[in-house]
Amino acid sequence: MNTPVRIITLIVTLVAIIIGGTVFFRWAEGWSWLDSYFFTVVTLSTVGYGNLVPVTDIGKVGTTVFILLGLGIFAVTIQQFGMFAMRKREEHTEWLIARFQEPERTANTDDDPVMPSDLPDKT
Repeated sequence: MNTPVRIITLIVTLVAIIIGGTVFFRWAEGWSWLDSYFFTVVTLSTVGYGNLVPVTDIGKVGTTVFILLGLGIFAVTIQQFGMFAMRKREEHTEWLIARFQEPERTANTDDDPVMPSDLPDKT
C-alpha cells in the first residue's frame, strides 16, 4: 500500500474511532456531545483526567473495549506517522550525501585548458 493511501486510511480509521466513541458515550452515559468527545479523546490518548467516569455497566464494559481497540489503533497511527517522518528524513540525508559526493565543478575549471603557448601572437 503506498504512503498517501496508508495515511488517509489511518486518519479515517482514527476519526471513525473518535466518532464511534463519542456516539457510544453519548448513548451509554447520557453525557453531552462535548463531554462524550472529550472523554473519548482523553481516554484514547491515555491522558485520563478522571473528571468524567462511566457509571453504567454498559459504559464501563464499553470503555474497556474502547481502550483496548482504540489504543491499538491510536498507537499504530502515531507509529506510522513517525515512520513516514523518518523515511522523509532518510531520503533527504541520502540526497545530501549523494550531492556532496559528486565531483566538484567550479566555474574556473576547464575540461580542455588552453596553454599560453597555444594562444595566437598579437604582434
